[in-house]
Amino acid sequence: MTGNRRDLLRDAAIEVLAAAGGRGLTHRAVDAAAAVPPGTAKNYFPTRDALLRAAAERCVEQYRRVTAELTAGRAGPTDREGLAALLGALLRDVAGPGRPRMLAYLELQNEAARRSELAAVLDPIAAADFTGFEHAQRLAGLPVTVQRAAAVTLALHAAIPHLLTGGPATLAHAGLDDPDRFVRGLLDAVYPPP
Repeated sequence: MTGNRRDLLRDAAIEVLAAAGGRGLTHRAVDAAAAVPPGTAKNYFPTRDALLRAAAERCVEQYRRVTAELTAGRAGPTDREGLAALLGALLRDVAGPGRPRMLAYLELQNEAARRSELAAVLDPIAAADFTGFEHAQRLAGLPVTVQRAAAVTLALHAAIPHLLTGGPATLAHAGLDDPDRFVRGLLDAVYPPP
């Protein structure tokens, strides 16, 4: 039961981060979100730093789970259109069902800017994105270089806060009001069609 309670609290911490931001992450808020007796989160994670680390570790676990689900039984994109469809689906997920997870992750990244130990916990997520997106671009048959692959990954990462904010004028101006069109334009800019 201890493992289940620990996971319940870590999931609640992510929920609190997504709903209330970094300043809203308190032991009391986590207890309320997890519907456990007051003081439970503090028993498992005695300090706010321990609570942040636990949420970050849970984000890494969730990232690995989601990545495994997305790639299970799939060989990856075999052409430019397949890659565009995959990347467009990832961006739609950020603005849809993955929104709470991404909001929490961005809050943790903000905290990690001032806490190197937290940055070390989160680093595998971004590092895996660079590797994974480069691999997907190679599978799609694009003329990949490390710089081109990184440019695509960085552009996708830069799109995330705008998708989460959802400002219609910004989304329209950036082309993010249509994630599929955005991704096709990005790929055309980095890998001009022949």
